[in-house]
Order: sequence, then C-alpha cells, then structure tokens
Amino acid sequence: MNLPQPPYITLGQFLKQQSLISTGGEAKAFLLQNCVQVNGKEENRRGRKLWLNDSVTINNTVYGVNDI
Repeated sequence: MNLPQPPYITLGQFLKQQSLISTGGEAKAFLLQNCVQVNGKEENRRGRKLWLNDSVTINNTVYGVNDI
C-alpha cells in the first residue's frame, strides 16, 4: 500500500519560486556562487528537500518555507 508522502519542495524549486533563478539549470551555479544555508547548515545540493517551516538563508537574507 502506498501512503501519501508529506509535502516538500527541493532547494532548486525554492530558488525558482523566490525568483532568484529563472530555470532549474541555474540552481547549481547559483549554489556555488552564493552562501546558502538550510536551518543554519551550509547547503549546496539543489535537490535538498525543504519542508514546511524550514529556514533558508541566502547571503544573510532569511526566507521561510511557508508555501509548498
């Protein structure tokens, strides 16, 4: 039996949602060129799962994951 998965968004999708990149292909370069932290830990994987109420800090600007 397949149970429904909890909602999440990937870091690459989140960057697009925040209009920081225009395509998913730009995520890798963006993550290499900018300081990105998820819940206070440095992150460079565009596929990193973000859950509701996670905190994403990009170059000292804090974003909340509120809409998945």
